[in-house]
Amino acid sequence: MAENGDLMLAPRDRGPLLAFSITVIISGLNFVAVRFSNRELPPFEGAALRFGAAAILFFLYGRARRIPMPRGRSLTGALLFGFLGFSGSYALLYWGLTTAPAAMGSVMLALVPLITPLLAAAHGLERLRLRSFTGGALAVVGIALLLRDQLVAAVPIAAVVALFAAAICAAESGVVVKYFPRSHPAATNAAAMAVGTVALVALSLAGGETWVVPRSPTTIVALAYIVASTIVLFALVLYVLGRWSATATSLQFPLFPIITVIAGSVLAGEGVTATFLVGTVVVGIGVLIAAGVPLRRKRTLAAEAS
Repeated sequence: MAENGDLMLAPRDRGPLLAFSITVIISGLNFVAVRFSNRELPPFEGAALRFGAAAILFFLYGRARRIPMPRGRSLTGALLFGFLGFSGSYALLYWGLTTAPAAMGSVMLALVPLITPLLAAAHGLERLRLRSFTGGALAVVGIALLLRDQLVAAVPIAAVVALFAAAICAAESGVVVKYFPRSHPAATNAAAMAVGTVALVALSLAGGETWVVPRSPTTIVALAYIVASTIVLFALVLYVLGRWSATATSLQFPLFPIITVIAGSVLAGEGVTATFLVGTVVVGIGVLIAAGVPLRRKRTLAAEAS
């Protein structure tokens, strides 16, 4: 893996690539599953149930393995990560997806690898590069196409803003956590998801949501899938992060819309226009350029293969 984020895979480096591919598929389907769960469950309740169940599973795993919970500055980092990454990002995501199509949500989160270096530069952690501006400009063009298409389809502007804010929260959570010492990932996620769940419950109560017990088989299956996928994604992302750079791992986000558009059309009956597809492709290319991924195979790959 190159230091600048260029994706350089050795011929035998198949394991992380397979895990990365599975992560993209599962995550892309998650947006459609959330749309199904939102049909019966209030958005904040649905998010709280998801992360509450996942937090319990992570905590039980930590107890079984005798993994200590984060303390001191590590706990502070985990709590901030939970507020931004789980309560903030997913509260906005779930709420936005009550009226916006699943594909719109996945495209907005595809901007995370683009927003992250901007926030990292604002925090003084990284320096901006020309490719970030170039890719960002291209992604803005793609978003303009998407917004025109979605606004014509009567998607409320508030939902679009909420989804974009969700991407900002997700990117900021990944930047903020770097300021604090790291603890075991299972313990960090248990603490972060627990505080995220508490915040989501508070938002639900403040918003006047009436909690319901899911009765529809579709809702139950969607909720079970979301909870299970959260655990699976945790394991897969850790596996990939252990072998690839964080920048390369974050490139999963621009690939989500491909899976979401297909699944949304087949499972949820969400129509997709040609303009939306063009906008999705433009956003993806812009993010890849900003992340420093070459659009052509480098000669070094051929040399390694030989």
